[in-house]
Amino acid sequence: MPAPDRSRLARFVVALLALAAAVVAVSLVTGIRLVALAPVYMFTPMVAAFVATLTTGVSPSTVGLRVGRPTWLAVAALLSLPLVALTLALSLAVPGVAFDPSANPLPGVALPGGVLGLLVTLAIALAAGVTINAAFAFGEEFGWRGYLLWELAPLGFWKASGLIGVCWGLWHAPVILDGYNFPSFPLVGVGMMVLACVAFSPLYTYVVLRARSVLAAAFLHGVFNASAGFVFVYATTESAALRQLVASSVGLASVVAFAVGTGVVVARGVPTLDRAAVEGR
Repeated sequence: MPAPDRSRLARFVVALLALAAAVVAVSLVTGIRLVALAPVYMFTPMVAAFVATLTTGVSPSTVGLRVGRPTWLAVAALLSLPLVALTLALSLAVPGVAFDPSANPLPGVALPGGVLGLLVTLAIALAAGVTINAAFAFGEEFGWRGYLLWELAPLGFWKASGLIGVCWGLWHAPVILDGYNFPSFPLVGVGMMVLACVAFSPLYTYVVLRARSVLAAAFLHGVFNASAGFVFVYATTESAALRQLVASSVGLASVVAFAVGTGVVVARGVPTLDRAAVEGR
């Protein structure tokens, strides 16, 4: 099996760092907070991936930009919901965290009561997750679970997933330091984000391989982002540490939830990761 191409990988890394630095520079020059520029920042891995592939003769379809298996695309989208539910349950099990039954995860939207209201909320989260949220998530995922997963495939499932998780987490560092996700603990938050991304990464790799498409990662990511607010609104606490580092979609509760999901994957059998698998062959 061919080893990762260091020259092509260097193009990706240099382009990614240059693009990220450019967004940070715009923030510093204009005074616009980097958190506000996060929607732009999210597309830097995608652009870097296109630089690495198109300048070296690798087609986007080779690294996963295809429809793939529709059934597994649906699984990828739906998988976020039990993961968020488990994150919420784990958060509520922590002393000092309470359930707020009066919370509305969709402020300004009048929801029906009871089970119907829950179903409507989930339907809205799914719809947003596989459309607008997935479009923004693709900005990240074509870089991480498209090009980089294909490039690092010779390392195998676990090493590739772990390295991508570390890169994914560290890439968040500028926006984390500006107050994203962990406003009270920016330095600790960088480490927490790396831990979360490493924990998330195997499941993302798994759905991409099963769906034979990077779109699976975009759907999982998009729906997770759309539904992660459930944890924030329903799990309440007066402790900033518990709110940001434990009972959140990128806190310890979520890390454990994804670890459980990864355990299910291990029990079912970890798929082989190689270039052919990413290419859908």
